[in-house]
Amino acid sequence: MYPEQFVAPMREELTSVGFRELRTPQEVDEALTATHGTTLVMVNSICGCAAGKARPAVVQAINHASHPDVLTTVFAGQDRDATERARSYFTGYSPSSPSIALLRDGKLVFMLERRDIEGRDAFSIADELTRAFDQYCATATVGQ
Repeated sequence: MYPEQFVAPMREELTSVGFRELRTPQEVDEALTATHGTTLVMVNSICGCAAGKARPAVVQAINHASHPDVLTTVFAGQDRDATERARSYFTGYSPSSPSIALLRDGKLVFMLERRDIEGRDAFSIADELTRAFDQYCATATVGQ
């Protein structure tokens, strides 16, 4: 586990734009089971993929017209129990960090794993996220 002084700026990169940190399994359960609508879960990490790709991509994507109702984050390798609990909601996916999950009414509807993040730039990741937001977060119009 890294000293908190090293990871604090990485946490703040997300919390400063409205992400809620989930640091305990109880906080994860409250956020992911009691929320109606869409919830984004960013599994943060100290690695370069998170710093240069995942965090900048989610910060860019959440400014899109369609975006999740709730923004949350867990920090892999730091808040281990909370991260493990969050990953338990990502049915069918192996643990990876960084990763970005989108849940709708508590059910996983979209996932970007580390393998989907590394080797790409933040702009292309943000573009994929905004397409997912358009699909899962856009408010349904009358008659749909």
